[in-house]
Amino acid sequence: MAQGGKRGAAIDLVVADKNPLVLSGLKQIIAEDDRFKLVALATDGERFLEAVARLSFSVGIIGWAMPYCDGHAVLERLRGTEKAPRIVVYTGSADPSVPRKVMALGGAGFCAKSNPPEALLETAVSVASGRMVFPFVDVRTLNQDPLKMLTGKESELLEAMAGGATNAELAETLGVSVNTIKFHLRNIYEKLDVRNRSQAIAYHLSARSPRG
Repeated sequence: MAQGGKRGAAIDLVVADKNPLVLSGLKQIIAEDDRFKLVALATDGERFLEAVARLSFSVGIIGWAMPYCDGHAVLERLRGTEKAPRIVVYTGSADPSVPRKVMALGGAGFCAKSNPPEALLETAVSVASGRMVFPFVDVRTLNQDPLKMLTGKESELLEAMAGGATNAELAETLGVSVNTIKFHLRNIYEKLDVRNRSQAIAYHLSARSPRG
């Protein structure tokens, strides 16, 4: 149902999500709300960035977990882009750190898929008017060194991993199973915001390198 009469120009939107059912549902509710004009739909982050390059729109609604180029990568690539749209991340991720990451990467808003669709539309309206919309985020952690968030055991594992130790060797050294090592590595990747072993090692070595 349309939200009353128009108050000025409609808000131009582009929506990106990996789930076609989500795209279809959002297309329908946006079409029924005369505050918005849906400019395009995208099924992944790469297609969304293509839309940014060739279309003019004020707000982008994107998923966090998307193929080819996820929400994290989209926000990174838009940083410093002149006249980039304001980005709202709309995700079903239960990871409580995602809103913090979105804010730190320059996103304008966050809305969980567990909220009713109306909440997403209100978020888009607020973002279009220049406001930021997030659940509570402890801003003291935005610039915190991720390496300092690792536990002692996780730091030890990262050091050994950077030295070339395999999962089996790590498990033998610590007297635990390989599955336990994999559990710790997943936690390390999440805290460092990396996707794999190579990226974690590169992050560790970069942090140890002298600067200046």
